[in-house]
Formats: sequence, structure tokens, C-alpha cells
Amino acid sequence: MLNEFSVIRNFFSKSQFRRKDVMLGIGDDAAVTMVPAGQYLVTTTDTLLEGVHFKQGTDPSAIAHKSIATNLSDLSAMGAEPSWINLSLSIPSADEEWLETFSGKVHELCEYYSIQLIGGDTVKGNLAVTITAQGFVPPDSYLVRNGAKKNDWIFVTGTLGDAAAGLAILNDELACATNSNRLYLTERHHYPSPRVLAGTALRRMASSCLDVSDGLLQDLQHILEASNVGAVVNLDELPVSKALGETVSELERALELACYGGDDYELLFTVPEEHRVSVESAMSSYNIQCTRIGQITGATNKMELRLRGQSYRFDEVNKGYKHF
Repeated sequence: MLNEFSVIRNFFSKSQFRRKDVMLGIGDDAAVTMVPAGQYLVTTTDTLLEGVHFKQGTDPSAIAHKSIATNLSDLSAMGAEPSWINLSLSIPSADEEWLETFSGKVHELCEYYSIQLIGGDTVKGNLAVTITAQGFVPPDSYLVRNGAKKNDWIFVTGTLGDAAAGLAILNDELACATNSNRLYLTERHHYPSPRVLAGTALRRMASSCLDVSDGLLQDLQHILEASNVGAVVNLDELPVSKALGETVSELERALELACYGGDDYELLFTVPEEHRVSVESAMSSYNIQCTRIGQITGATNKMELRLRGQSYRFDEVNKGYKHF
């Protein structure tokens, strides 16, 4: 019968990937690591709960992927290069098949992103996954939320609304006519792509940055409040995938998903005019889609939405996701 220690030993200590800056990893009371000279350490923690962040019965591979990806997305929004993760896992039972699939995805992602699992905890309880991720960034080049200035351009990576549409499909709240679009949208919900390369490329060029986790407009409002500025957002320019466009024909519904859906884990950032071309060139060189969607204004904390050149308001406000 598996216990806490055999779960750790059998499923989480067997990764072959090792970083040179990890002096002591899993097996002792704590890990010992070395921060490279001339680097700052960036730390973030996220918890994913069954029934809140993923549906009951979700593939353990998807749970592991999303748990790690959301944390790497936070590091990316700070311009940090990921290095280490800690895992705290609460599970109702020591199901060997579940653990094998979950841990297999953890090891796969660690190798892909060159990060090492250095410790954590395992307990019996309701299914919940907590990841603490750490990474490095050169001094004075980390990205923040409070640096946006009047006339800066507003950009976002990737496409918006796919993850929310995928969740709506899984909840039978949105019909999808084609299997390929259904698969694309649900995969975007289960397997977000943290923009690690984009984050490091934006150092010293972006004036502010965060990742889109709770919805584009709600997250943009965080930048406006932190920077004491306003914004104009051109809804016509929002990047929407072909799959979403074909699945949601009503304009209002498509815009709602793009603006308020959340779980996209794309980077939302502002750029001064003098760095605009450099940013666009850098994103292009990494083959990362990057779209200019608006501009920062001097109207404190005021956000204006425009559609076809005219001011636009949704039927409801405050639609972004909130835990409380």
C-alpha cells in the first residue's frame, strides 16, 4: 500500500533531469539551491482546485500541465526564466494509475522547460495542486504592472477567448459543429502555453506586463490602477482564433469570451513608441503572435472600449472571474 513517502519516491523522485544550480533536491527536509551571480530570484505560487480550476474527472495529465503552466505564465509576466518548482499535492487516494499519468506530465514539462522539481508535500484530502515556481531575471529588468505611461501601445500575445470557449463546450453551454474546433478549444482550456520566450524578450522594452488569467479587461484594469492611467481598447483588433470565430457566430458573445473569458495565460503588456518596432520584431523572430489592441491614455483608471470607431458597452459589467 502506498504512503506519502512511497508516493514521493515512486512517482516524483525519479526524474532524470537535473540542473547544476540544485545542490540538494528531493529527499531531505528542504532543498538547497544556488542563485547565479548577478541574477534576481522571482517566486510565484498558484493553487488549482478541483471544481474551481478544473472539472471533476479531468485527465491528470491536463491537471499537471495547467498547474505548472499557470505558474510559468506568472514568471513570464515578470520577464523571468524559470528554474525550479515545488509541488504540494492533495489527493483523496493514492491511485497509482492517476499518479503515474500526473507525474509523467510533470517530468515531461520539467525537461521541456529546463526546470527541476526540488521538493514539496503530499497529503490526503480533496484534490488540489499547489505549485511554487522560481526563476531568474537580471537586475533592474524585471517586468511590473505599474510602469504604463500615456501614449504607450497595448499589446497581447496569442489569441483570446479560446480557453473560455473550451470550458463552455465542456459544460455543454456552447455547441461546436466540428470536431477539430472542439478539440482545439478544449485543448486550449486544458493545456495553456506559458509565454516564456515572450516574457524574457520583453525585458527593458515593455513598460508594464501581466498575464491574462481572469479576463483581458479585468487584467488590463490592474495595469491601469497600478500605473494611474487610462486606456482605449479597439475591440475590432482583438485576436480571435479561426476555431473560435467559426464556433461563435454572434459578435457580442465572441467579444465577451475574448474580453472576459479568462484562462488564456497570454501576456498583456504596454510598450512605448520607441520600442514598438523592436518588440514586434522580437515576437516575430520567436514566431509568437502579437497584436496591438489599443493605447494608454491620461484618463486615470478609465477604460474606453471602441468598436468600428464608436464607443461600445457590454450589456453587463464586471464579468471577469473573481474567487470571492
